[in-house]
Amino acid sequence: MIKVVLLDDEELVRSGIRLILQAGGGAEVVAEDTDGAQVVELVTKYQPDVVLTDIQMPNVNGIEVTRLVTALPDPPAVVVLTTFDLDEYVYEALQAGASGFLLKDIAPRALVEAVQTVVTGDAMLSPRITRRLINAYTARTAPGTGPGGAAVGEAAEALDALTPREREVAITVAEGLSNAEIAERLSVSESTVKVHVGHVMAKLAVPNRTKLALLIHDAGLA
Repeated sequence: MIKVVLLDDEELVRSGIRLILQAGGGAEVVAEDTDGAQVVELVTKYQPDVVLTDIQMPNVNGIEVTRLVTALPDPPAVVVLTTFDLDEYVYEALQAGASGFLLKDIAPRALVEAVQTVVTGDAMLSPRITRRLINAYTARTAPGTGPGGAAVGEAAEALDALTPREREVAITVAEGLSNAEIAERLSVSESTVKVHVGHVMAKLAVPNRTKLALLIHDAGLA
């Protein structure tokens, strides 16, 4: 059973998510709160697999929750919840190490699948939302840097460590494809894709697929 810690200041939202996960099977909310002030204590006590957190909350918001959780040893996946897919805070949360984010109007089945996905190490990167986030923030980055904050030349040089196949896999990750979708595009098995993704993240020293996608964008390859 996938254990979830849920943080949202709206009781109706928490109730809805709790019921959806319970009905979907395979996941349950083991703890919840109205903000992230106690998130470290909740994670330590309940050892969840996933932390679902709203972006805008009183006291400690979703960005700080992400930083606090990802700084822990062997942290759970963090997925941020937002009302708008161009919420400026979402980009900051991804930069802080979130595995992805969900819109609050997500279909119930998709929510259950999203929780199951991040537990396996995949990121919730919708191609549509990823492109819009990158485009929205490219104009705000310093000259010579990419939307992920890295110098374009440095990002491209880092990718020299990859084999041609690993580079190909990395680009598909930046496009927001799941392992299954990458496997279908490249005509390889899903287990092979998982191995390649693991090697790519190790070589580039990135903690998750979100950071990998931003690095690929910084290098100008996606």
